[in-house]
Amino acid sequence: MTASATAQDSAVGSPAPKQKSKATVDTLRTGCIAMVDKDGQARRAEILSIKETKSGRQFYCNFDNFNKRLDEWVPASRIDFDQEVEWPSQEKTKEGKKALAASKSQPSKATKAPPKKGQKRAAATREASEAVSEGGSQKWTEFPDGRKDGKNTPDTYGDEKMAMTLDLDHAPDSEADEMDVDELQQDTALAKTEGREDFSREEELSRLRTGGSMTQNQAEISRIRNISKVQFGKFDLHPWYFSPYPEDFAHEDLMYICEFCLGYFGDIKSFSRHRSKCTLLHPPGNEIYRDDYISFFEIDGKRQRTWCRNLCLLSKMFLDHKTLYYDVDPFLFYVMTTRDEKGCHLVGYFSKEKESADGYNVACILTLPQYQRKGYGRVLIQFSYELSKIEGKLGSPEKPLSDLGLLSYRQYWTENIMEILVESNERDDKCSIESVASQLAMTLGDVESMLRALEILAYHKGEHKLIVPSGLIERYKAAKEKEKSKPKRIIDPARIQWKPPVFSAASRTWGW
Repeated sequence: MTASATAQDSAVGSPAPKQKSKATVDTLRTGCIAMVDKDGQARRAEILSIKETKSGRQFYCNFDNFNKRLDEWVPASRIDFDQEVEWPSQEKTKEGKKALAASKSQPSKATKAPPKKGQKRAAATREASEAVSEGGSQKWTEFPDGRKDGKNTPDTYGDEKMAMTLDLDHAPDSEADEMDVDELQQDTALAKTEGREDFSREEELSRLRTGGSMTQNQAEISRIRNISKVQFGKFDLHPWYFSPYPEDFAHEDLMYICEFCLGYFGDIKSFSRHRSKCTLLHPPGNEIYRDDYISFFEIDGKRQRTWCRNLCLLSKMFLDHKTLYYDVDPFLFYVMTTRDEKGCHLVGYFSKEKESADGYNVACILTLPQYQRKGYGRVLIQFSYELSKIEGKLGSPEKPLSDLGLLSYRQYWTENIMEILVESNERDDKCSIESVASQLAMTLGDVESMLRALEILAYHKGEHKLIVPSGLIERYKAAKEKEKSKPKRIIDPARIQWKPPVFSAASRTWGW
C-alpha cells in the first residue's frame, strides 16, 4: 500500500492500514469501507449497519466528507463490488463482542429516570444574570463609522454543556442563512459530548432499540437511521436521524404517516383504510392565531397524549441530539399549519414546559424539511417570544441548540436587536441591554451574548457601551431594502387570541 493511499484511507474509519479484498453481498459486514454510488458518483462510505427489508438487504452508509444527515440506506445494487473493500481490523471485532457481552450482564442505563432539570442550570443562569446586572446600565448607543465589522463568532450557546431531557429540539431552518453550519456543528458537538460517559461504538450499536429511548452516546447511535422513507401528505420525506418507531417499521421500504392524526402505517392498504375513516382535519387543540396564510394551535400534552407522542416520533427523525421520553404531560405544543380546502397541514411546531424552572419559553422547535428555507422558522421563533410578552416574562430557548436552530435564532436575534439599536439612534434615544431585553422578551444573557458575538458590546472609560460597527448598519439597511421586494413572514400580535393557561400541580409534573 502506498503512502498516498494510506493517507486517503484514513479519512474514514480507523487511521491504521486495513486489509483489502473483494467482497460480496453476503460477506460485506459493518465496519467495512466500500465505494458506493451517490448522486451518480462513486464515493467512499463506511457500512454502519445492515438490515433486511421486503425489497432485499440494505446497507446504512456514512459517506466520507458528507454531513451525517446525508447518511442513507442503500441497496446492494449501489455498491461497487468490482472494487476492493477495506475490512475492519480483527481487534475491533473482538472488542465489539466483549462490549456486547458486558452490556448484556449489566442493566441498560437508558432505562433510568431522567435527571431533574434546573438544579445545575439554575445556578449558572443566575450567575449570568447577575454578571449582566452588575456590569453597568449601558445607557447609550454609539455608531462609529471607522470601526470594522465584527465577525459572527460562536457565542456562549456553542459552548454550553447543559444536559437536556425531553422530547425534542427544534431545528428550524431560516430563510437566508449566512453563517457556516460546519463551525456551529463543531461547537454543538463539543457541548453534546462533554460531561457524558464514554461508550464504545460497538456497545452503543448493540443497544440500538426501536421501542424506547435514545442511548447515552447520541453522537454514535443517532447515526443509524432506522426509517428509510416516509410518505407524509403529498410529500415523500427522507429522515435524517433515528426515531424509536416500532421495530417492524425498520424493515419497510416506505412508511405512511397521516398528516392530520400523525398515525403511522407500514403498508398502503392499512393506510388507505385509515384515511377513509380519519375525520381529523386540524391539530386537536385550540386555534389561538390565524392570518391569511397560517394558523397556530395550542395542544396540551396531557389531554392529547397519543397525538403529541406521534408528533415527537415524527420530529425525532429530523433531530439528532434530543432524548425522547414518552411522557408529554408537562408540555404544551404550539403547532403551526397552513390551510387549504383539504384541511390544516402541519408545517412546524415548538413545545414548552408548563412551568420551567429555568425560564425557557421553548423546549424544542422544528420546521419540517419540506417547509424549510421559506421563513417559517422565523415565524415560530417570533411566536414563542410574542407569547412570552403576553406572559410578561423574559424567555430563552432550551440549550444547547441544534446547528440549524442556532442559525435561525442568531438571525432572528440579530435582526431584532439591530432594529432596536438603529431606531433608537435615529430618535437620539439612549439604549441599554435591559431595554433591549424588555422590548424583545429576551433574557439578559441572550442579549449580552449576541451583542458580544456581533462585537457591539464594549468596555470604555470604566463603563459598558454599545458600539455598533458601520458594516452591521449597512447590512441591516440592505436587508431592509430587500424586504420591500420580498416581504418576510411575520406574526401580527393583534391576531393572537391567547391567555396564559393555569395548571394544577399534577398536570405540571412527569406522569411516571
